[in-house]
Amino acid sequence: MKKLINDPHDVVLESVTGFGRAHGDLVRVSTDPLYVVRADAPVRGKVGLVSGGGSGHEPLHAGFVGRGMLDAAVPGAMFTSPTPEPVQAATAAVDGGAGVLHIVKNYTGDVLNFETAAELAEAEDITVRSVIVNDDVAVEDSLYTAGRRGVAGTVLVEKIAGAAAERGDDLDTVTAVAEQVVANVRSMGVALTACTVPHGGRPSFDLGEDEVEIGIGIHGEPGRRRVPMAPADDITDLLLDPVLEDLALSRGEEVLLLVNGMGGTPMSELYVVYGHARRRLEDLGVSVTRSLVGNYTTSLEMQGASVTVLRLDGTLTELWDAPVQTAALRRGL
Repeated sequence: MKKLINDPHDVVLESVTGFGRAHGDLVRVSTDPLYVVRADAPVRGKVGLVSGGGSGHEPLHAGFVGRGMLDAAVPGAMFTSPTPEPVQAATAAVDGGAGVLHIVKNYTGDVLNFETAAELAEAEDITVRSVIVNDDVAVEDSLYTAGRRGVAGTVLVEKIAGAAAERGDDLDTVTAVAEQVVANVRSMGVALTACTVPHGGRPSFDLGEDEVEIGIGIHGEPGRRRVPMAPADDITDLLLDPVLEDLALSRGEEVLLLVNGMGGTPMSELYVVYGHARRRLEDLGVSVTRSLVGNYTTSLEMQGASVTVLRLDGTLTELWDAPVQTAALRRGL
């Protein structure tokens, strides 16, 4: 294992501390308990947005803390949910009197710990709503979750709900917007190689030199099947087909297309995947009116990618286009 780390057990704390020092104009970092909040939190009269989960998926979630997106992110240990205490503390830190929305990826630990944190926050008279993101069409059940997993579509939920909160929408409206995104976003991923968790010291699963895993999870969970390595267009079809089947898009609809890297894939390859996915959508009469390509929900150094499609309407498009200023996503400010 070759990684730019010190003690494997200190990686998350050292990384988050460095992140805070690099982006002090955007965020503040609490180290005990560990969480990240936007520099001006709490914003009075504004709904607060809190997300989080196991580390190793950067820039998710801390990279999306800032104006127009998240108010706080709570990083757990590598691939491990944060405990309720820091989630509760982050919730209190961003409560501006208008309530707080928790955006939670559908993994058992995340769901249970955020639920407990919400109960603790409500005992302190903070109104909390929760939205569960479950965009991964690869499997219905896995080692980590009951039902579909939350993966790269989480970024779109955070951005669009964040824009609604930033413009002053109330808690019920922001929650409804987030739920609309969840209902209309689907993802599917592929792994070309495994990743290595620092404290584990070895790859999280084994793949042959000529194999890829279709439907991989962002923690290295098994996918639908292993297949021989193939040209990029063929692999992209294996990702896009189940997404399209699940969304049941109609000719004339508009979508946002996200091609997300898993951490170890060059941008040049991600654009190859994007180009073919876009051609497929356009051949079906679906208009790709918004796009995002890059590493947004990673799995350490895993080589691979995921394809995410979000059905758009006028409201979601307007919110997607709204200004945002975070370490990992900036536009219009």
